[in-house]
Amino acid sequence: MITQHILPTAEEMGAAAADRAAQTIREAIAERGSARIVLSTGASQFTTLDALIAADVDWSKVEMFHLDEYIGLDAGHSASFVRYLTERFVSKVPLGAVHFVDPSIGVDRAIDELTERIRRAPIDLGLIGIGENAHLAFNDPPADFETTDAYIVVELDRACREQQVREGWFPTIDDVPTHAISMTVHQILECRHIISPVPYAAKADAIEALFATASPTPNVPASALHAHSNVDLFLDEASASKTLTSTS
Repeated sequence: MITQHILPTAEEMGAAAADRAAQTIREAIAERGSARIVLSTGASQFTTLDALIAADVDWSKVEMFHLDEYIGLDAGHSASFVRYLTERFVSKVPLGAVHFVDPSIGVDRAIDELTERIRRAPIDLGLIGIGENAHLAFNDPPADFETTDAYIVVELDRACREQQVREGWFPTIDDVPTHAISMTVHQILECRHIISPVPYAAKADAIEALFATASPTPNVPASALHAHSNVDLFLDEASASKTLTSTS
């Protein structure tokens, strides 16, 4: 079930999403002594991560995974998600453990190691963005809804690559890598609680597509969220502008 929360601005949306995320993390720590989380990246996550690092959380008891990374991109590149998370989150909170998607060690090895680590115990929280083409992680349409692998190699479609250029991560589409390691839709849905912060007008079409279908379809990867029992979708007024439902 998707619970929709619409806030006036991206900043207010990020604060609300972070507050709910922090609550989930604290509850997991209170119940089991630790928490395991998955973080996504991109411009849409800026306000949420900024608010989350200021939250009242014992980060030393938190283990972090992340969703995806380009293949063939140096970790020092400005568009690297390892760099993004290091600069925007990992360097600012004292996490208990961090597991990056690191193709530089070899794609097969990276997938094998991540799979073993992520499946040691359940994931309490997934902070999962939605792309302009409605992708989850780098699972572009039509997404693979059948695999039960934790991570796979995916080919990025043109719409996804164009988004990376529009957001300023790359100068031209030819500079955007064509392949990535991505957490699968199956593994994302294994998170006990999914919080999806999706601000900005550029995401309005994706949100409209999400609610245009009531059941999962690979052509709208984000529609997989309909199959999950505990999803909080946080929107600002711009990203919610094409939807007809509004709950908060």
